[in-house]
Amino acid sequence: MTFDYDLFVIGGGSGGVRAARIAASEGGARVAMAEEYRMGGTCVIRGCVPKKLMVFAAGHGATLEEARAYGWQVEATGFDWRAFRAKLDAELTRLEGAYTRNAENAGVEIFHQRATLADPHTVLLADGRRLTARHILIATGGTPFVPPEFDGQGAMTSNEVFLMDELPGTMLIIGGGFIACEFACVLQGLGVAVTQMYRGAQILRGFDDDLRHTVAAEMGAQGVTLEVGTDLVSLERLPDGRYAASDTNGGRREFDRVLFATGRVANTGGLGLEAAGVALQENGAVKVDGWSQTNIPSIYAVGDVTDRIQLTPVAIREGHAFADTVFGGKPTQADHALVASAVFTRPEAATVGLTEEEARREGPVKIFMTSFRPMQTAFAGGTSKVMMKLVVCAASDRVLGCHIVAPGAAEMIQFAAVALKMGATKADFDRVVAVHPTMAEEIVLLRKPVREG
Repeated sequence: MTFDYDLFVIGGGSGGVRAARIAASEGGARVAMAEEYRMGGTCVIRGCVPKKLMVFAAGHGATLEEARAYGWQVEATGFDWRAFRAKLDAELTRLEGAYTRNAENAGVEIFHQRATLADPHTVLLADGRRLTARHILIATGGTPFVPPEFDGQGAMTSNEVFLMDELPGTMLIIGGGFIACEFACVLQGLGVAVTQMYRGAQILRGFDDDLRHTVAAEMGAQGVTLEVGTDLVSLERLPDGRYAASDTNGGRREFDRVLFATGRVANTGGLGLEAAGVALQENGAVKVDGWSQTNIPSIYAVGDVTDRIQLTPVAIREGHAFADTVFGGKPTQADHALVASAVFTRPEAATVGLTEEEARREGPVKIFMTSFRPMQTAFAGGTSKVMMKLVVCAASDRVLGCHIVAPGAAEMIQFAAVALKMGATKADFDRVVAVHPTMAEEIVLLRKPVREG
């Protein structure tokens, strides 16, 4: 059978673009791609990049306060959201153009419209065209989840935060994951009075407990009203456009805006996957094997749509491994072990490896940990503390996990991840000479365990 393309990619995000570029430029494949919204996907357009720029913006308020303690005569007259958003929009447009050019320069043909599956080798474009491909890659990512009982009431998700015309005076954020915590810190830093409501006992479920408690304490100290063990019962849109929210504790309060950060789900709805026979997990994600191949031999999937590890660098690795395997003659599986991650709260939280709770289930451990006021903020009278923690196997001395809450934690964890990936032991950390005076030096100065067993 003759096909129009060797590969057709549905989704123009990081994973799909990487797969398309490598397949075309290094594998010599005839490649096409369809993206219904904007090239770059969630990370570039409505995720990592705009969020991190908002994190930078939010942090400057505290920096100005600190500068006064260091002798600078400065005065902040307020944050100009409209000016910032104009620059943000321009930057995202620039990045979108770069993603498009890079793919096209690699030889990828791009269709700026929706595509769905018609059968295992055929895609149907929104304009009615049917195109065939030897292989099809699903890379449609994830989408924010809003509980059905609150859907359609005008509340925001992370997709809409970057599109606000103006900052609200008050904001209710529902959720306790990293997206909820990041936006709580960002918006509070920009001058919004933030209440964060989470039904669980503590935010950041799945992270190390010491990290979770440290971040929660710091968020509260900064002014975020953090309410755990509390859930939303009802949400009413008021005549003036504001919201009345009732909770499980019997409270009823009004907010200018409401943001649901209650998780993300695989973006598989209406893609025609079921009609093509593609097996899905119970949560709607595409079921794949270690090679990112579905139960249909011609159809693969990478990135958040597979619900393995929902991180952009992971999607990129999966896309590259797919292209190497199918078109490069280099069978490769993406490595999902010891993937570092960061939560861009203030201060940042970063982690790699096992939590203390996970490690204890595998055997005896030694826990090394410190908490202290960093020099820079302590000099300015700040009370914020940082936390650094190593989880060590008691039998082998191997470092199983590293968890940091500190300004620049994400930068530190990248290098800690290299050490853990190489199988570093606590003795290896101890042999490293500290860089003084830094916060990071404390990670190699942890001598006595705080807990054992």
